[in-house]
Amino acid sequence: MKPQLFALLTAIAWGVGGYFEKKGLHLGKLSPQMGITIRTFVALIILAFISYPQWKTVTQAGSKALLYMIIGGGIVAGAMGMLCFYIAIKGASLGKVMPIAFTSPLFGALMGVMFGGESLTFKSALGICMTVGGIVLLTIG
Repeated sequence: MKPQLFALLTAIAWGVGGYFEKKGLHLGKLSPQMGITIRTFVALIILAFISYPQWKTVTQAGSKALLYMIIGGGIVAGAMGMLCFYIAIKGASLGKVMPIAFTSPLFGALMGVMFGGESLTFKSALGICMTVGGIVLLTIG
């Protein structure tokens, strides 16, 4: 399958998942910290099972690659990002929170251009600006 299809499936999963997570937080009167712990625990079990055949590749990855994964995925996106997301969805409507939270492609694209040697074409810059403009329009007021 094309990467763009997986990106769309990601958006659907995160949007639908956010709805259920918000409902669970409120119905159970759970703290954002407890919500993210439940989410992470369940994801760990599923992903550990799915990734089992690739576990041996971790020792071959090298310490620098693992450090990037730990800092970027575990600390920044995994812990800090998800905790902030859970605090946001517990405190405001999904219509206000989700558009802002999903400006993440803007920051990812900027990191890729600034530090990853990726190019920024006029077409992608225009798309980013239109996306951010739409998000601003949705969240004003």
